[in-house]
Amino acid sequence: MREYWTSLASLMGAVAFLQGVVHAVFPAELRAAVARLLGRATRAFSPYCYFDVTETEGMGTNEIYDAVQLYLSSSAAPAAGARLTLSRPHNASSFTFGLAASDRVLDAFRGAAVTWEHVVAPRQAQGFSWRPLPEEKRRFTLRIRRGDRGVLLPAYLDHILAAAADIRRRSQDRLLYTNARGGAMDARGLPWDPVPFKHPSTFDTLAMDPERKAAIMADLRDFADGSAFYERTGRAWKRGYLLYGPPGTGKSSMIAAMANHLGYDVYDLELTEVGSNAELRKLLMKTTSKSIIVIEDIDCSVDLTNRATAAAAAQPPKPRASIDGGAIDQDAAAAPAGAAARSITLSGLLNFTDGLWSCCGSERIFVFTTNHIEKLDPALLRSGRMDMHIFMSYCTFPALKILLRNYLDDDSSASSSSAAAAATMAGLETWIDAAEITPADVSEVLIKNRRNGREQAMEQLLEVLKARAEKRPPSAAAGNATGGGDNEEEEEEEEEEKRALESPKEGGGEDGQDEETEAKKQLSE
Repeated sequence: MREYWTSLASLMGAVAFLQGVVHAVFPAELRAAVARLLGRATRAFSPYCYFDVTETEGMGTNEIYDAVQLYLSSSAAPAAGARLTLSRPHNASSFTFGLAASDRVLDAFRGAAVTWEHVVAPRQAQGFSWRPLPEEKRRFTLRIRRGDRGVLLPAYLDHILAAAADIRRRSQDRLLYTNARGGAMDARGLPWDPVPFKHPSTFDTLAMDPERKAAIMADLRDFADGSAFYERTGRAWKRGYLLYGPPGTGKSSMIAAMANHLGYDVYDLELTEVGSNAELRKLLMKTTSKSIIVIEDIDCSVDLTNRATAAAAAQPPKPRASIDGGAIDQDAAAAPAGAAARSITLSGLLNFTDGLWSCCGSERIFVFTTNHIEKLDPALLRSGRMDMHIFMSYCTFPALKILLRNYLDDDSSASSSSAAAAATMAGLETWIDAAEITPADVSEVLIKNRRNGREQAMEQLLEVLKARAEKRPPSAAAGNATGGGDNEEEEEEEEEEKRALESPKEGGGEDGQDEETEAKKQLSE
């Protein structure tokens, strides 16, 4: 053993002596040139090719480096058993993992294997700089086979960028935007005011028939994964949903469930705050992709149903010359202040949802809600603008079971555990359709009685259903079967009265008197 260490020390001394001779005889430039030649020769006969993705590109950051880091840490690294670093960025709702220094991870794309290595090296001391660089140089090295280069590049990098963008979006808090200032810009040049979107509604808690929910979820998933389909067919990557039904049937909860299911931001567009079609287009251009644009109560926001008035106003009068030779807009001068403040037209709204301006972004969903679909202009309902019409009906028995599970931790097995509970559940199934009660009303009854126990809360709900069903006149069922009913007639009369009261203020003059007379005739009839 002693002779072994003596021989090893002699060998190391000889190597050090030869290294000193080489450094003394051959200059550094020659040694570097020989090293480069050996490296080129090695790479020429190697079956692999290498690509370096540095952290910085000049004085700026490299977008591909951040994308690769997110992709590897969230997709490939956990499955490969690599060593990871744990972090949580600012304004993020989940943790992120990073590949540790000098560690490798394997990945595959389109059947080709790739290897990523995270290389970290100390940076040489730098002089004075207005923007100091990090103390370490970081880069990712991609190793692929030469024969797979045409298959992987650039498709693999595009896949990484898309996956990283999706990971980054899902890790951040979703936002709810509103146009409180109409179309006016803030100091950052944005017309939307954001707040964190924390609505807890999901499709699991939404009170709706499971089959209808499954169909809606499948349609949403097909839309989110349909980039290639929309590009191949030459269609704008957008989709329209119309939610209609009585108040309290869960239209707003449906929108929140859609946003939580897809991870999209929500833009709540208030049409009454928008002054013109130009402002409407400006708001659309400032929305981001992967978002849901919502217009609630479209039939009550602005009057978009009077085509006769729009046709009469379609022919502008001849402009008359002003004192300085310019033209005066007679419509703007003669229009009342209220009409000038809100000049959104049906054509402007249609272009907003299905015109050229709607193609300035991608992966957007337009959602309109209304309580009276029959009052909407047919142009708003055609395919391409509202692709899917979703009727939010009164509470059905499958939806009732979801509400019982949400508020009382009740399921079918628990409800049938006793004879009394089974009888109550049978009564609920019998009376739920006849009562015509909304999910909001059912939720209110369950919230009030949730502390009294599950069986007592169900009994109280059964009494409410019986009372509501007995109060409804016999003719109401026939009216509802044909799409009418006393409640709808009363709502129509109330809206006609409101229009009759508002028409003198908006029209003014003889036109306003004519509209008031016409409204009174309609009410008298």
